[in-house]
Amino acid sequence: MINITLPDKSVRQYNEGTTALEIARSISEGLARNVLSASVNGEVWDATRPITADAEVKLLTWNDPEGKATMWHSSAHLMAEAIENLYPGVKFGIGPDIENGFYYDMDFGDHEISADELKAIEDKMLELAREKQAYLRREVSKAEALAYFTNKNDEYKLELISDLEDGQITFYETGSFTDLCRGPHLPDTSPIKAVKLLNIAGAYWRGDEKRKQLTRIYGITFPKQKELTDYLELLEEAKKRDHRKLGRELELFTFSQKVGSGLPLWLPKGALLRDRLERFLRNVQQKAGYQPVITPHIGNVELYKTSGHFQKYGKDSFQPISTPIEGEQFMLKPMNCPHHCEIYRSKPRSYKDLPIRYAEFGTVYRYEQSGELHGLTRVRGFTQDDAHIFCMPDQVKSEFLAVIDIVLYIFRLLDFKDYTAQISLRDKVNREKYIGSEENWEKAENAIIEAVKEAGLNAVVEYGEAAFYGPKLDFMVKDALGRKWQLGTIQVDYNLPERFELDYIGSDNQKHRPIMIHRAPFGSMERFVAGLIEHTAGNFPLWLNPEQVIILPISEKYLDYSKKLLNFLNNSDIRGQIDERSEKAGRKIRDAEVSKIPYMLIVGEKEEAEGSVSVRKHGAGELGTMSTDAFIEMINNEIAVAMQ
Repeated sequence: MINITLPDKSVRQYNEGTTALEIARSISEGLARNVLSASVNGEVWDATRPITADAEVKLLTWNDPEGKATMWHSSAHLMAEAIENLYPGVKFGIGPDIENGFYYDMDFGDHEISADELKAIEDKMLELAREKQAYLRREVSKAEALAYFTNKNDEYKLELISDLEDGQITFYETGSFTDLCRGPHLPDTSPIKAVKLLNIAGAYWRGDEKRKQLTRIYGITFPKQKELTDYLELLEEAKKRDHRKLGRELELFTFSQKVGSGLPLWLPKGALLRDRLERFLRNVQQKAGYQPVITPHIGNVELYKTSGHFQKYGKDSFQPISTPIEGEQFMLKPMNCPHHCEIYRSKPRSYKDLPIRYAEFGTVYRYEQSGELHGLTRVRGFTQDDAHIFCMPDQVKSEFLAVIDIVLYIFRLLDFKDYTAQISLRDKVNREKYIGSEENWEKAENAIIEAVKEAGLNAVVEYGEAAFYGPKLDFMVKDALGRKWQLGTIQVDYNLPERFELDYIGSDNQKHRPIMIHRAPFGSMERFVAGLIEHTAGNFPLWLNPEQVIILPISEKYLDYSKKLLNFLNNSDIRGQIDERSEKAGRKIRDAEVSKIPYMLIVGEKEEAEGSVSVRKHGAGELGTMSTDAFIEMINNEIAVAMQ
């Protein structure tokens, strides 16, 4: 008999070789019908895999992220089976689950599959799913695996197998389809009740632009049709909120092939938006004791060799720039931190000087493959709201708390209400890959945990996710559609102070290494703006909106009054424009609504005579007529309340 410990800490005894599915069935048949996989001692297993020793077991259903992942991984296999049925001879790359659904990379040979063919594949998947086909796991030798895929003439699987060790290879069989896979999978195909193949893309084999481009088909499945319907409605809303679409419509940014892929061009309105964000954060940072610094966009290669960034980014990124001096090379800046280390090194430091906080909106450059580029979220040049804090070990906690305060203030101000924090710590066992003393790591990890607890954050702890140079805290934000964005990170670093030989004179009159904290509440301006656009659907807060007001004269006769009014507003720090087109007032109002400008000021004979404005609010309609002074007071009060 073996002891099975369930999540409620109750212990049940079962025969050796029992499965999670049998455990579920012993509790209730209803539970068994809903079990998709199981966590066995923290590892996700097939629900049908025998458990041969004492274990902690959690039964995973559709309500668990791991359960969804199992469903979607199994759906990728089901899609592959359907495609092999419909397109004999197709060759398969990899087919993993992803955050929402799955994909499979395939080689269709000379056939170029179109979107019109996806419906037939969906129908075939549902037909196969209704057959309740079992997912059968089988351990195979490397020789058998090679022989099978040699006979099948699938060079992609053969390449994958060549990288695997004998004794660690498993096949999964589903109906007529056999795949190389680690699993886990569903007990059978019956939970897959609703299928939608979403789109077709190209993907280089193993992410290498020099290799063949395969066809990647994305899809998603659900246990109920209604869930699929709801998801598709969410996708339609997401399309409306797509930052690339809204960025173009609201004239915030653009891209040019002549400038280069992944290099955004900020238009006047977008530049105003960025400027407001930067000004806001600069003000917050100044109050928190940060000192502004500015560093060049390039640096000597030796700088990045010292920091280790050349070794990390040099091979597959932008190549060094040669100067007229033989042997002298520079690099586009991939990170701001080496420059800040050199600023710290520019003069001797005492413990009395610490903490030192340097902040910079520093633009960095990293080469992304063309297939990875996506609007503002994946670019080749981006600006980090970067800051580096140099402090003593006993200051780490207080600095973390102060940074958390800044991050939470930003989230509140911009209406990001749903967020979690991830505390990334060292592996519990393998400590060899980390640098820094055991004592300092203990202090840093405890400081982060305590700071998060004191801040009252909803947080998860992940062991083994720390960077080799220190533990970190990442913030995951859910937008208005429930999608996750990583916005904001705080990292402790023992590596760079060591590499750059940074020190300070302590109270004992001896040299000590400072601890370095990296922090970026926005993460990058590009990614943050993308997330903000999609979260707000382009309806930015009044204080942030690049255009707060538009003046709509009902005819050309009132242009002079409109211009005087605009000048008055600008002098009161209210940003706006005049719609000078010879269109009717109704058309101007409709266009202003589409442009998501917060306030419309309609002016005609009465308003000119009285020195007043007729006010409309975006999405709310008419607010009535008021004096210009009253309008300015209303705007300023609204901003003041929002900024509290």
